[in-house]
Amino acid sequence: MKTFVYTATDVQGNTIKNARMTAEDVNDFLEKIHEKGLFCSSYKEASSKKSGTLHKFKTKELSYNCRQLSAMMSSGLTLVRALDILYKEQQKDAAKQIFRDVYEEVQKGSSFSEALRKQQGCFPDFMVSMIQAGETSGSLDITFKRLEDYYDKQNKLNSKIKSSMMYPIILGVLSIVIVVFLFVFILPTFKDLMNEEDMNAIQKALFAFADSLVDYWYVYIAVILGVIFVVKYTLKIPDVRYKWDKLICKMPKVGKLVVKVYTGRFARTLSSLYSSGIPMVESLERSAAILGNSFIEKAFRTVIDEVKQGEQLSVSIQRTGIFESMFCSILYVGEESGALDTILEKTATFYEDESDEAIQRLVGMCEPLMIIIMGIAIALVLVAVYPMLYSSLDSVQ
Repeated sequence: MKTFVYTATDVQGNTIKNARMTAEDVNDFLEKIHEKGLFCSSYKEASSKKSGTLHKFKTKELSYNCRQLSAMMSSGLTLVRALDILYKEQQKDAAKQIFRDVYEEVQKGSSFSEALRKQQGCFPDFMVSMIQAGETSGSLDITFKRLEDYYDKQNKLNSKIKSSMMYPIILGVLSIVIVVFLFVFILPTFKDLMNEEDMNAIQKALFAFADSLVDYWYVYIAVILGVIFVVKYTLKIPDVRYKWDKLICKMPKVGKLVVKVYTGRFARTLSSLYSSGIPMVESLERSAAILGNSFIEKAFRTVIDEVKQGEQLSVSIQRTGIFESMFCSILYVGEESGALDTILEKTATFYEDESDEAIQRLVGMCEPLMIIIMGIAIALVLVAVYPMLYSSLDSVQ
C-alpha cells in the first residue's frame, strides 16, 4: 500500500489540504477520490518516512470530540449523522480527513470502534476499547460522556503540570544565564588584579573554567547535546528503562509523590474501563499500560495472572508494594460490597485531588534546588574575587 498526500475540493466548495489516503497505486487512489465525490487539484506520493506521521489527537481534542458526540447522540441523532457533523467542525485539515474516513467507514457498515482502529495511531487504544464496550452494551452516549470526563480531567492535569513547571523552568534558565554571565563577563575582569603565581587552587580552577567557556563554548554545547541524545537513546533500552522507572517510584520522598500521581491516573482509567463493561483482566492490562511506567506494567503482569487464577484484586495489588495500603483497602471494600465500579470512581476523584498536591510538592522541591545552584555560583565568584580586591587595596595603601 502507498500513501498519497493530496489537495482536493468537495461538492460544497470546501478545500481539503494536505490530506492523506492509502491506495494500491495512482489509479486506485484516483478511483477512491472519485468515489468520495472530491475534485483533486494536486497529489503526490508520500515518502516512507513521512507516511507514518499521522495526526495524533491530544487530550483536549479528544475531550471536545467526545463532548460533541455525547451531546448529539443524547439528542437522538444517529452515529452516522453525528460523525458527518463532527468531521465538518474539525479545524485542522488532517483531523477533518481522519474523521471523514471514519464517517465513510461507518457508512459502509463498519462499527465505530473498527473505523477508529483503522486510523492507526490516531486514537488511543483506551478510547477504542471504551467505544467497543459501549457498542456491545448499546450505551454509546453514556460511553462518550465517560470519555469526555476522562479526557477533560487528563487535559486539566496535563495543563496543571505544564503551568506548575513553568516557574521552575524559567528559574532554571535564569540560573544558567546568571552562571554563564558571571563566569564569562564578570570574573575575567578581575584576572589582572593578581598574578597567576599568587592565586590559590580554587581561583586558578575558576579562571580556567571561565576561559574555557569563552574559548570552547561549542564543546560545551556539543557535550550537552550528546548527553541528551545518549540519555534518550539509553532510556529506550527495556532493561535501562525498567531500572529508571523503578528508581523513580522508589526514590525517597519524590517516589511517594510520583506514585500518588500514578494512583490517581490508574484509578480513573480502571474505573472508566470496568464501569463500561470491559472484563477486569483487560481493564487491568490497559490501566497499567497507560501509565507509561515499565516497572508498574511488569508488576501488573503478576497481578493479572493471579486475578485470572481467582485471587482478589486488592490482595494481589497489595503484594506489589507499589500503591498505598489505603488504596488497596478501598479496593477490598469495593470487592466485598460488590460495588467496585462505584468505589473506584470515588477513589479516582480523591486521588486526583491528591495528585494536584503531589505535583505542587514536586515543583516546590525544584525551586530551592535552582536557588542553591545560583547561590553556589555567586559564592564561588566571590571566593575568587574578594581576595584579589583585598590584596589590591593593600597594595594601594
